[in-house]
Amino acid sequence: MTDEPLVIFTPSGKRGRFPVGTPVLTAARQLGVDLDSVCGGRGICSKCQITPGYGEFPKHGVTVSEGALSEWNEVEARYDRIRGLKEGRRLGCQAKVMGDVVIDVPAESQVHRQVIRKSATSRDITMDPATHAYYVEVAEPDMHEPSGDFQRLADALRDQWQIEGLEADPALLTRLQPILRKGEWKVTVAIHRDHRGKPRIIDLWPGFWEGRLYGLAIDLGSTTIAAHLVDLRNGNVLASSGLMNPQIRFGEDLMSRVSYAMMNPGGDREMTAAVRQALNGLAQAIATEAQIDPRQIVEAVFVCNPVMHHLLLGIDPVELGQAPFALATSESLSLPARDLELGAIHDHARVYILPCIAGHVGADCAAVALSEEPDKSEDMVLIVDVGTNAEILCGNKDRVLACSSPTGPAFEGAQISAGQRAAPGAIERVEIDPVTKEPRFRVIGSDLWSDDPSFAAATAATGITGICGSGIIEVVAEMRMAGLLDAGGLIGSAEQTGTPRSVPTGRTNAYVLHDGTAEGGPLITVTQGDIRAIQLAKSALYAGARLLMDELGIDKVDRVVLAGAFGAHISPKHAMVLGMIPDVPLDKVLSAGNAAGTGARIALCNIGARAAIEAEVKRIHKVETAIEPRFQEHFVAANAIPHAVDTFPELSKIVTLPDVSFNTGGSGGGADGGRRRRRG
Repeated sequence: MTDEPLVIFTPSGKRGRFPVGTPVLTAARQLGVDLDSVCGGRGICSKCQITPGYGEFPKHGVTVSEGALSEWNEVEARYDRIRGLKEGRRLGCQAKVMGDVVIDVPAESQVHRQVIRKSATSRDITMDPATHAYYVEVAEPDMHEPSGDFQRLADALRDQWQIEGLEADPALLTRLQPILRKGEWKVTVAIHRDHRGKPRIIDLWPGFWEGRLYGLAIDLGSTTIAAHLVDLRNGNVLASSGLMNPQIRFGEDLMSRVSYAMMNPGGDREMTAAVRQALNGLAQAIATEAQIDPRQIVEAVFVCNPVMHHLLLGIDPVELGQAPFALATSESLSLPARDLELGAIHDHARVYILPCIAGHVGADCAAVALSEEPDKSEDMVLIVDVGTNAEILCGNKDRVLACSSPTGPAFEGAQISAGQRAAPGAIERVEIDPVTKEPRFRVIGSDLWSDDPSFAAATAATGITGICGSGIIEVVAEMRMAGLLDAGGLIGSAEQTGTPRSVPTGRTNAYVLHDGTAEGGPLITVTQGDIRAIQLAKSALYAGARLLMDELGIDKVDRVVLAGAFGAHISPKHAMVLGMIPDVPLDKVLSAGNAAGTGARIALCNIGARAAIEAEVKRIHKVETAIEPRFQEHFVAANAIPHAVDTFPELSKIVTLPDVSFNTGGSGGGADGGRRRRRG
């Protein structure tokens, strides 16, 4: 019934309509949402905590009123009295659906925790960090030459370490005198001195202090936040950790978050508070993992896209939602961590945020440029940081261009009928036999393929829960190679494809990838809507790349670098069959891992790199896809799989794509629906 409330779960993106009065936990279970519960819905275990979102959600097409869930009940009140519920939280087993609602499932309420695939890439970095510890011997006070203790400390640092113009916060001055006297005028001083040259005391200890100082390199993405804990003495990564960006509950992509800020007064402050709270939790978690005191974290470097940049800083991103997409500031920033309410680390820690390149090409793209150095490349390189908002660099030592392309969250499993984030149980690899049309697959958490006799036992704990981003790319490409999908993106009927796995779904068809209903599991299909979502995402990516190539006057590139955590898990062959990237030999498609995170580490460990990237971003030319007419032309041509015009000669050397067309009327509803779409 269309008048039943719509329930949308984040971060999974799963949605469905349910009768008024349905418990949230029941809705979650019916949709296959990963919401924990061990007490059978009696309000005892608290595992099913959820956070409802209220206000306008333009991306989801809903307005959530204050009465979207049932009133707080006695079970929740009792639990809150005894054990406490975080502000804004409800128990999913007690809260009932009364109207359209957006519900966030926090990480601790998820059975299968999100796999944050942003581990540190091994990299040689010349160490010259902004924060060092210096041992100095300070002159004792002398009545005949009166001067303050701070002035004599500054003199000692100038004479012994050539550090001029020392500054200190008043809060540190209150500790200075007892520490100098305890150390008998010998002290170790942690000083932050970046490429801008202003030295500032971070902390000090009596005598010779042998402890370590640490920094955080943080990639603040729209979907995930990843952090690397780095030893500032040698650059070693002690721990890497990540979590879902809690802003997902306000919108899965950047523009939906800007819309939320536009349509909900104070929405920007909500999103700022959410991400700052998450960053503090992440800092605590990573320090615990590395078994260090979080007060030893004295510095943090951030890379992020412009919307995340503004929301981190507490700046309303509304101007980024409309031309000319003006940034409040595009230059790098150096500021106290307390200005960002990062209270989990050292009280006097410093933060450096890399510069943004332009309106929708942010500090994360600058970090990729720092890591991959296209400006030093002899050959023509295309670097694609694949994410909710793809950022693309193209060029060589002569000239580098950049653009941003709105791919949306489909590549990460959102807006896909059986899609989910990367978590144990998610299908991540797919192969389809071109003769029998039978699939086999692998899931996160097991190295076995589904046709292995031991697969069921190996996946019994996680189950088969959905399809993540790399899996949806592979299954669509495999369907194209197996002749289940034509170049226009239409799924053939059972009669057209010769397999009962093609099933009618209204006026279109779907492909059954896995049917677990007999064992109480999910039916996982790839629908015509899923294909369309992937076509839109990959077309935006390819169109952005072609636009930069046009600007450079070239028809081909020499190599393609897939950056980003997601890029590291994409099969180059499947990406090219899909038409995500331009045609090059497959051995010229390389993965850079989390290049933005690597760039953040380089900037954390070397202040010269900060100066270098600040200079380089001024030379990178930004191409604005939103107002470039050719972008739309490229986008339309790229809707075909792999492409309507570009011939992909390198791909044709290794793959022969079936010449099938299901846009011919006759059997199956999919043909008719497809013909109407192709006219549109």
